[in-house]
Amino acid sequence: MNEVRIEVWGDFACFSRPEGKVERLTYPVMTPSAARGILSAVYSKPVEFYWQVRRIEVLSPIRYITFKRNEVINSKIGRNPKAMLVEENRTQRQTVALRDVRYRITAEIIPRKDFKGTVNQLYEQAKRRISSGKCFFQPSLGLREFVCYFDEATDSSPVDENMDIGFMLYDVFDLHKYEVTAKAEPFVSVFHAVLENGVLEVPDYDSSLVLKPGGGVSDA
Repeated sequence: MNEVRIEVWGDFACFSRPEGKVERLTYPVMTPSAARGILSAVYSKPVEFYWQVRRIEVLSPIRYITFKRNEVINSKIGRNPKAMLVEENRTQRQTVALRDVRYRITAEIIPRKDFKGTVNQLYEQAKRRISSGKCFFQPSLGLREFVCYFDEATDSSPVDENMDIGFMLYDVFDLHKYEVTAKAEPFVSVFHAVLENGVLEVPDYDSSLVLKPGGGVSDA
């Protein structure tokens, strides 16, 4: 079966839990949503296909780091920006992140119903872009400021780590809807994540193991 394997790493990562409303608390492992975002930054044709993440392997020990940052809240800069006093709109928020991370992502290209080309061409283009280091925009590890570097996958062994993570965010959008709208429509899905010997197996998006709004499975 065709698949794409890519190795990603960075100094910091934060895959925020959705239940954290103010303070950012990371999952111990990269989420499928974050993995899909990295792959889409490298190669994406939403009208023709979507990425189905199959496996996320942890290649570096899971280490945490905690820090506080000054953030501007309750203020937006519109088309006609006015002067804003930062001191009056600033607050300190804590972030629990990961440091010195490295992962190997295995994913599959799922063509859309109306796709008329050959899937092999899509795989060849994706692998060529990975090997040459090309991307549409710089991928990140959870937060935009946490830069993600990538390259072709190696044969490094995953860490010897076992963990029942519990319910993990799968994605924040419906992977079967690709039309561009004026306002994004969130479609949050979760799954029971278990890390075995450093490997997180990701179920198919249409699997009953992936819980979606309304308790059903979205139509392909």
